[in-house]
Amino acid sequence: MSTPSAEVMAARAKMQARFSSNSRTGGKGTVRRKKKAVHKTANNDDKKLQATLKRLGVNNIPAIEEVNLFKDDGTVIHFKNPKVQASIGANTYVVSGNGENKKLQDLLPGIINQLGQDNLQHLKKIAEAYSQKKDGDDDEDDDDDVPDLEDFDEAPKERDIELVMGQVAGLSRGAAVKALAANDNDIVNAIMELTMS
Repeated sequence: MSTPSAEVMAARAKMQARFSSNSRTGGKGTVRRKKKAVHKTANNDDKKLQATLKRLGVNNIPAIEEVNLFKDDGTVIHFKNPKVQASIGANTYVVSGNGENKKLQDLLPGIINQLGQDNLQHLKKIAEAYSQKKDGDDDEDDDDDVPDLEDFDEAPKERDIELVMGQVAGLSRGAAVKALAANDNDIVNAIMELTMS
């Protein structure tokens, strides 16, 4: 064999200097990748979920404006314009969308007809707490020297009337007073009577 010329050796040295750093990522002599990297996406999970739901036979339910899920602690998971699917035979309901945790008080006037028996107890507690809070505020502001001019036990309190009017849309003051008087000044029962009728 003949030895390479000085020119070839110089070119080889130049190439070796150029590629001698660890910049090589593949080719002959590199370590083989043992496992292929799998990129998981939410799209794959969504496809699996949709396939499972399809096996259950769920159907889309159109024109649902809101869904409220009531928790035991009195909070509500509120979905606005969700995608709702149901399979009655499998007793499966799917609600997908952006859910927000809200307090029962925040959704009150429009949510009363959706409340069950256990949630009515939460509503009564809220009304009692509201009344006690207002009574506590009034006691702090009142002086002992100034007597009350009006007997509040017989007539509905102004804040109760305003509360009932605020919870029932388009209600006149007279109708709120009548509803409170018919329910012994019980705010919750007055609101319930007005919204259920």
